[in-house]
Amino acid sequence: MSTDTLTRTAAGTTVPAPGTYTIDNSHSSASFQVRHLGLSKVRGGFESFSGTVEVAEDPAQSSVEVTLDAASFTTGNEDRDGHVKSPDFLDVETYPALTYRSTGVRQVGDEWKVDGELTIRDVTRPVTLDVEFEGAGEDPWGNGRIAFAASTEIDREDFGMTWNQALETGGVLVGKTVKISIDVQAVAGS
Repeated sequence: MSTDTLTRTAAGTTVPAPGTYTIDNSHSSASFQVRHLGLSKVRGGFESFSGTVEVAEDPAQSSVEVTLDAASFTTGNEDRDGHVKSPDFLDVETYPALTYRSTGVRQVGDEWKVDGELTIRDVTRPVTLDVEFEGAGEDPWGNGRIAFAASTEIDREDFGMTWNQALETGGVLVGKTVKISIDVQAVAGS
């Protein structure tokens, strides 16, 4: 499978060839950053997730579905990770997964937007991803691969994660805005 068969031109931009692509968890990441103390940013992500990307002949008819394992959340700090997994935030015992399901794909100039529904703690809200197609290639075993980068921002309180702590100096311990960055490599036909 050559790069020529993995990409095409549609709507004036390079896009992946039509087909079903399975997200390669080991070569993808779903990460976030949130303000701490109003000063610095804490970063982390999910180590385990799965999903598929369906690329349609008409790119605007494409879709994506992703499931993230809530218990795989990590920031590299065991105490903080335990707190985020608790009922104050993700409540992984009650809600073991976060999901994203697209509801539409649209082109805005040279950029692509994926509209969808993000579900956290059984609360579903519309979320739009800014998506960039990063290219396609073949791995050493002959598998076609495509790559995307996506980003968005959400308000964690919209999903029922309202815990916070006021600081004596003003402000709060944890910011409400969560910046999300996603880098996906997906394998054709798997």
